Amino acid sequence: MEDYEVRELQPDESFCFSCTPDVPCFNDCCGDITQYLTPYDILRLKRNRGLSSSEFLARYTSRHIGEQTGLVVVTLRHDASPSKRCPFVTPHGCGVYDDRPSSCRAYPLARIASRSRETGLVTERYLLMKEPHCKGFEGGDTQTVRQWVKRQGLDEYNRANDLMMEIISEKNRLSPGAPLDLVSQKIFYTGCYDLDGFKKEVFETGGADDLDIDRETMDLAASDETALLRVALAWVKKMLFKPA
Repeated sequence: MEDYEVRELQPDESFCFSCTPDVPCFNDCCGDITQYLTPYDILRLKRNRGLSSSEFLARYTSRHIGEQTGLVVVTLRHDASPSKRCPFVTPHGCGVYDDRPSSCRAYPLARIASRSRETGLVTERYLLMKEPHCKGFEGGDTQTVRQWVKRQGLDEYNRANDLMMEIISEKNRLSPGAPLDLVSQKIFYTGCYDLDGFKKEVFETGGADDLDIDRETMDLAASDETALLRVALAWVKKMLFKPA
């Protein structure tokens, strides 16, 4: 594995980077990687492909149990080529660019977020990953971290990912590393990843009505998938961690 430079950048600190077809390594980073998908990543990708979440998950992903969390994690299934390419990459670049996953949007930055148990406030840090094979740093555009986050449309992804972080934090607090039982795994997988399955199995049957969520959000969730995801993640949190 190649060594690469990692350093923390402040929000208004600048870096140079550009990824265009003119960069010699264009598309090289879209192969031989393990691409973890967040719930919001799946929402955007399944909508881009015109599929239900169940169809998208079956066609494009694999599921595993996270070694550190004991929770179900979903990864993007690469194509059958020796280079193990992302199934959405084309000779001209990303075929789902407008709805690409958050980790792709953030690169060459990595977001590290933590949530205070006392206040509930989320703090974030950004690390710059400068890999030797990447030529995007050679004469790239100059921007601050704050500008990059805005230009890449990361704010909406980050808000949704922070809700997922609450679930992971609670699981780590109560039973760090222990796998969920099969029933709990299904609850977690359905609410976090299979949004259409959640809507059919739980939301439309009234199973989420007793959540502490305002009526306006609940009504909006009937037609807005981002609002529905917020309801689904709240349902997962309640179902897995409600008092006995």
